[in-house]
Amino acid sequence: MNTTNEQKKTVVCYGEVLWDIFPTQTKPGGAPMNVAYHLRKLGIDSRMISRVGNDESGKKLLKLLTEWNIPTENCQVDETYETGKVIATVLPGNEMSYSIHAPVAWDYITPETENNRLLSNADVFVFGSLVTRNETSRETLYQLIEKAKFNVFDINLRQPHYSPEIIEYLLGKCNLLKLNESELEIIITWFANETMEEQPAVRFLQDKFHIDEVIVTKGGEGASYYTKTASYSFPAFIVTVADTCGSGDSFLAAFLAKKLENQSPETSMIYATGLGAFVASHEGACPAYDIPTLEAYIYQKQII
Repeated sequence: MNTTNEQKKTVVCYGEVLWDIFPTQTKPGGAPMNVAYHLRKLGIDSRMISRVGNDESGKKLLKLLTEWNIPTENCQVDETYETGKVIATVLPGNEMSYSIHAPVAWDYITPETENNRLLSNADVFVFGSLVTRNETSRETLYQLIEKAKFNVFDINLRQPHYSPEIIEYLLGKCNLLKLNESELEIIITWFANETMEEQPAVRFLQDKFHIDEVIVTKGGEGASYYTKTASYSFPAFIVTVADTCGSGDSFLAAFLAKKLENQSPETSMIYATGLGAFVASHEGACPAYDIPTLEAYIYQKQII
């Protein structure tokens, strides 16, 4: 990975852009777009490769990306399929349940020469598993992975939109894997045929798929970060949760932003934990904030 600080870092996020429809409101969403939003907030040149419908919902999303200073030239417009949408339901314990419409525009992201150029010049490429549910976007992803310098797989398992075979392929292509503890439990049973505690499970995946770095998020229990030779665990900040939508996405964005600044694992994880808590304490995945506000929040939470 390019880790000099001479120029602004670029992170390309690939996959779904959509509208999360809650019982009382509609919010922009999609894990890759959430990550791109927070990266941009934290001073990273974030880009989106996606696809929207030629409809009012799609135009609103492109307008929103423009307002967030995220370039839209790599977001395709589909004349056949509508812009993505998700019906979000809040479950007990503030966890979220999602009904993800299909097929929609982001299922049909097609290869473009400009996207290859974008990836060749970027520092990091972020993608998840949801976008692989359709062959068109999946094959485009497979091509882009080969162009990227540093692949980040933010696994995001959403039933029934994944298969062990596709997950296995993507695990073999990533440099950094991010997943939550329930996802870790699921995939370890596929490949190890047994249950394991967190650390041996992570080490098993690292060895089997040659993964350099792994992040495991654990909600109110905090998060852990593993390199090949070390591990770090951090408690969650104590917050009043509004909803958990996008909290993990903001966590990843903050971690990557600090990593690209050559900050230590400890600093990167504290910042990531802080932004994840900040987002969980607000409604929606992309609340408004600036860096001074965020850093004051993190400082306050650390000294309580």
